[in-house]
This record gives sequence, structure tokens and C-alpha cells, in this order.
Amino acid sequence: MAIYVTSDLHGLELKKLKVLLKKVKFNADDWLYILGDVVDGQNDGGVEILVWLLEQYNVQLILGNHEAMLLANEFVFNEITEDSIKNIDAEKLEFLNMYLSNGGDVTLKNLKILKASDNETFSSVFEYLKDCPVYETVSAGGNDFLLCHSGIDNFEKTKKLSQYSADDFIWAWPEITDEYYDDICKFINFDIMYANDIRINFIYNLLTLQLLISKLPTSTLPRTSAIASAQRFSLSC
Repeated sequence: MAIYVTSDLHGLELKKLKVLLKKVKFNADDWLYILGDVVDGQNDGGVEILVWLLEQYNVQLILGNHEAMLLANEFVFNEITEDSIKNIDAEKLEFLNMYLSNGGDVTLKNLKILKASDNETFSSVFEYLKDCPVYETVSAGGNDFLLCHSGIDNFEKTKKLSQYSADDFIWAWPEITDEYYDDICKFINFDIMYANDIRINFIYNLLTLQLLISKLPTSTLPRTSAIASAQRFSLSC
């Protein structure tokens, strides 16, 4: 069994994700962790991958800040009534404006299409996202890893993982030199994987510590600052 990690797909076409999986010979005995930010930016905004995830028993999405923004804007799909209009306050409008300015428009558009054609699947997508963890712990090749989207904000070595908020794992902005635990195995800053309008899609094998890279044009992909990490840590922490 192999354990793979990828992240920040941002509207990548499902067929291109499957090409990456085929290259590493991903099979039913393997596990894939997606460290957040499947949605937004280009193509269908990641909706096809979200629907695909509903049926994958060996693929786990870990919540990213773009999924968090999507969940905060679920209200846009509510039926328009006098009460629903009254419930749209300045804070919700601020969330919506921030989301739209970060590439959320294509995701909302395609989720609206999904809702009209298959409301049950639409609802399942949001239920799935609400159940997604903000971190996972895995072991591979004799190493223990903490997988999350953006490092750990407000980090203290004496704090237990349960003492951190969801935002601490989703909205952190770590530097490449930041260290969390003494036995860090690997830190990957996915934000640096952009150059000259080229997006570098990747899949990372935790067992062999090998990185497979595939370059694709960014097209309409926004320049985001999403950072993800694969951190080795002591399971006794």
C-alpha cells in the first residue's frame, strides 16, 4: 500500500487528476490525501472532483481555506424569501465578496447548475465538505506525518492538536523556515510551485518521499497564496 499527497487543485479537470494517479499506478489498496483547495479558479471550479470524491473510499479531502470560504457562502443557494433576504447581513456580503475575488465565481456557477440538475448530489457535496477533517495523521515508511492545508497557526509545542481551532490549520501563513516539531520530516510549500504562468501539479509519495510533477497552463487560475504542509511529528504529542 502506498500513501500519496496532493493539494491545491483549484478547478483542475478530473481527467487530468486521473492522469496523475495513473502515472503512479494508484490502485484500490493505496490512499490519496488532498490537502485542501480543490475548488475555485478555473474550469468548473472543482465541482466534478467534489462529486467524484463522494464515491472514493480511499481518497480523503482535508479542508482548505477555499472550501471554508465556500461553506461560508452556502447561503447563496437558499431560496429567496423575505426572511432569507433579511438574514443577509454585512458580514455575509463581505464573505461573498472575498470569495468571489478569490476565484469562487466559477464554483458557485457550476454548483448552481448541479443543484438544478441533481439536488441530492448537490446536498451531498455540502454534507461531505462539512464532514471533512482539518488534519489527518498517517504513517508511512517508518515516519509519522501530520497532514494539513496551511501549517499550524498559533503554534506551541506544548499544545495538543485538539487545542487548536479549525482556522489554525486552514488560515496559517507559515514561512518556509518555520518549524513545528523537533522531528520534522518534510515541509512542502505549494505556493512556490508557480512560475511564468505555469502551474505545477504534483503527487507526493509519503512512503518513498518521491515527488511526481506535471506542468499545466494556469489559464484563469488566480494567483493564490495557499500553502500546505506534510509535517512529521511524534504521535505522542
